[in-house]
Amino acid sequence: MCGIAGWVDWEIDLTLERPTLEAMSKTLSCRGPDAAGTWVSPRAALAHRRLIVIDPEGGYQPMIRQDGNNIYIITYNGELYNAPELRQELKARGHAFRSHSDTEVLLVAFMEWGTGCLERLNGIFAFAIWDEASQKLFLARDRLGVKPLFYARRGSAFLFGSELKSLLAHPLVQPEVDAGGLAEVLIMGPARTPGHGVFRDVAEVKPGHYIMYDRNGVHDYRYWALESKPHEDDLDTTAAKVRELLRDAVERQLVADVPVCTLLSGGLDSSAVTAFAAGAFQRAGLGPPHTYSVDYAGNDLHFQPSEFQPNSDSPWVRRVSSFLGTRHRIVMIDTPELVEALAAAVRARDLPGMADVDASLYLFSREVKKEATVALSGECADEIFGGYPWFHNQEALAAATFPWARMAGQRARLLSPDVVAWIKPGEYVAERYSEAVAEVPRLPGEDPREARMREMVYLNITRFMPTLLDRKDRMSMAAGLEVRVPYCDHRLVEYAWNIPWAMKSCDNQGKGILRRALSDVLPHDVLVRRKSPYPKTHNPAYLAAVRDRLLDILDDPSSPLLQLINVGAVRAMARSSVPASGPPWFGQLMGGAQLLAYLVQVDIWLREYRVLIC
Repeated sequence: MCGIAGWVDWEIDLTLERPTLEAMSKTLSCRGPDAAGTWVSPRAALAHRRLIVIDPEGGYQPMIRQDGNNIYIITYNGELYNAPELRQELKARGHAFRSHSDTEVLLVAFMEWGTGCLERLNGIFAFAIWDEASQKLFLARDRLGVKPLFYARRGSAFLFGSELKSLLAHPLVQPEVDAGGLAEVLIMGPARTPGHGVFRDVAEVKPGHYIMYDRNGVHDYRYWALESKPHEDDLDTTAAKVRELLRDAVERQLVADVPVCTLLSGGLDSSAVTAFAAGAFQRAGLGPPHTYSVDYAGNDLHFQPSEFQPNSDSPWVRRVSSFLGTRHRIVMIDTPELVEALAAAVRARDLPGMADVDASLYLFSREVKKEATVALSGECADEIFGGYPWFHNQEALAAATFPWARMAGQRARLLSPDVVAWIKPGEYVAERYSEAVAEVPRLPGEDPREARMREMVYLNITRFMPTLLDRKDRMSMAAGLEVRVPYCDHRLVEYAWNIPWAMKSCDNQGKGILRRALSDVLPHDVLVRRKSPYPKTHNPAYLAAVRDRLLDILDDPSSPLLQLINVGAVRAMARSSVPASGPPWFGQLMGGAQLLAYLVQVDIWLREYRVLIC
C-alpha cells in the first residue's frame, strides 16, 4: 500500500510551500518506504509515499495524464483487483496505457467516467485526483473503508492525508480535542464514530463516500450503501454462491509482483482464505504458500478459556498448516516487548487503540514484513456472517446499545466528575447508537427477529468492523506490510447482507452458511471449531507490567491523564482483582489488563501528541 497527502489553497501560492508538503509526506514514510513523489501547482499540491507491489517501474506517483488541454493528477493508496478487466474496457474505448499499474487504470477510469468510475471498482482504495482545468479536487474511499483518508479545512486551505499524523504535520492543524473528540476516546474508543476525526474540525471520508472540493466548498456524496431486498436463493445455492464469491475474492487478491503470504490462526475464516490461496498457488506452480501466526510467551501455561476465546490457536494452526501443506512460521511475542510496543501502536494509529491487541499486531507485522510484502487476512467474516458471541446472546440482543460497549457505564465511573459533566457519556453513546440504528436499510414485512438481526449485522459492519480494519491498516502499514481482506469484497458483503438470519445460522451454528459453503474445502473439525478471535496474551506478567506502568502514571503529578480521570477510582480498580477476572470492557478481547493498558495508551497519546483539551 501507500500513503497520500495533499493541500489545496485558493489564496497561498503552493509552489512556495514544498517544505510543508514534504513534512506531511514524511510522516507517512512507513506506509511507503520504497519511493516518494510530489506534484505542486499554485493552487494544489499532492504527495505520495509508495510501497511497491505491482509494476515497480511504471507505478510512480503522483501520476499525471493529459487529455487535450486538461491535466489530471492522482495520488492513490490501494489496490484494484479488477484492473485487468477495466484496462481492457478502457482500451476498447480508445485509451492507451503506458504502464501495467492499477494507478493508471484508476486515473484513466476517472477521466472516462468521472465519479461514476467508483461503481466499477473492485478493490480497496483512498485516492485524490486534481483536475487542473476545472480546479477541482476529488477524494474517494472504498466501500467498506479498508483504506483510511482524513481531511480538514482551515481558512482557504483544504488538507488531506492517509493518517491523522499527516494533517498534524501542517502548522494550521493543531492537536485540539473538544468534548466530542474526548467522548470518542474515553467512551466510544476504540470503535470511533464513522467520519469522526477525533481532533477538532478534522473529519474522515466515510466508507462508500467521495468528496468534491472546489471554490464553492466541500461536497460530500455517498456512492455505495447496503440495500435490503428479498433473498431468493435456496440453502444449497446460497452456500455455493458464498463459496464462489470468497474463492474469487481470494484469488484476485493474490496478484502482486512481490512475495505474498497469508495470516493463519487456525480458525474458520483465515483457514478458508489460506485454503483458496494454496489451491491457486498449486495451479500456478508456485509451490506451497507461506503462512504466519502469532503467539505469546507463557500462553501455553496460562491460557484460560472463556466465552469469547474458547480454545488456544496453536494446535489448530498446526492442523491447518499440515492439512494444506503450507510453510508456516510462528511469531512469538514476549511480555516486555509487548508492553514497550504500546507506545508504537499509539503512534501508528495516532490514537489510543486496542492496547496489546494493537501492539502485538504491530510486532507481528514487523516480523512478517521481513519475508513478505503482501498478506491476506481473515478479518471481517464475523461481522458479515454474524460470528461474534453477541449475535447469539439474548442480553446483548435486547440491549439498546452497541453490544461491544455495554460496559460504557463502568468506564464512565473511572472519569473525573468534570469530564463526565462535559462529555455526558451516557447521552453521547445513546445518540450514536440511535443514529446508527436509524441508518439501517429495512426490509418491509420482515419479522421482528430477522429485523433485529439485520440491525445487529449493520451495526457490526458499519461501527465495529472499522475498528478492526483501522487496526489492521495502521499496525501493518507501520511496518510497511500490505494486508488484504477478502471478506471485504463488496460483492460478497452485498450478497451476504440479504441472506436471512435463519439461513446464516443454519445447522445450529454461528456462521453456519459459511461453514456449509466450505464443507469440501476444510477438514470437518476445523469447520466446526468455535469462534476464537485474534489471540491475546494470558501471561500474568503482562497484567503486572501494565498495572505497574499505570500506577507510576497515577503517581506522576505531571501526567495529563490525571485531569481526565477519577484517580482514586482508577487506582482502586488497578489494585483490585477486577483486571484479572473482570469481563471484557470493550469488544470480546479487552479485559481488565487491556483496560489498564488502554489508560496507559491515553497517557502516551496526551503526552506525545501534546493534546490540547478545549
